[in-house]
Amino acid sequence: MKRTSWNVMAAGLIIAVLISNAGSFIRDGQKLDELRGSVLRLHILANSDSEEDQRLKLMVRDELLRRNIFADAEDLSEAERAAEERLEDIEAAAEEVLRRNGCGDTVRAELEDTVFDERVYGGITMPPGRYKALRVRIGRAEGHNWWCVMYPPLCLPAACDSEDKACIADNTEEEEEFFDEKELDILRKPRKYKVRFAIWDKIKSIIDE
Repeated sequence: MKRTSWNVMAAGLIIAVLISNAGSFIRDGQKLDELRGSVLRLHILANSDSEEDQRLKLMVRDELLRRNIFADAEDLSEAERAAEERLEDIEAAAEEVLRRNGCGDTVRAELEDTVFDERVYGGITMPPGRYKALRVRIGRAEGHNWWCVMYPPLCLPAACDSEDKACIADNTEEEEEFFDEKELDILRKPRKYKVRFAIWDKIKSIIDE
């Protein structure tokens, strides 16, 4: 089938969904945007995929989590402000870990908007999209990365693996404290929302062009 035919069919599907579920579609899309804007993610990028660089990445992770940077933050704004104020401290702490282990790599820490793929974190699935993230780049930052949700405080210490995955654990109490009922439904039942969120993001991208 020609590309134009597929485009016509896709447009027809979008219109049909919008007409039949306009109210709930918009509410769910707005809730998705709220969810993306309510979390701060930690993203640590290893120098390379070598066994040693991956080991060092996890040691840096453990040190940063041990410091509990956002312990006193009561909302996202305070968490972001704490990160901004401590970027140099974060870099110094990470480099200290590297030096103790015979590594001369430099570390760059930045707070920035980052596009993430869908990521599974224990019992929740974070939808794909753009999130605010504290990104810690070790050396060339070309290796597998490690991520978690830094605020709300869902990060776990050394129980995580060294691949591009998140920890598997029960954070039910923390999740229910920080996310409302609708957000929890989105996080725990990703298949239910996958199509409509994809359409929502496509419409937004067209509008923003």
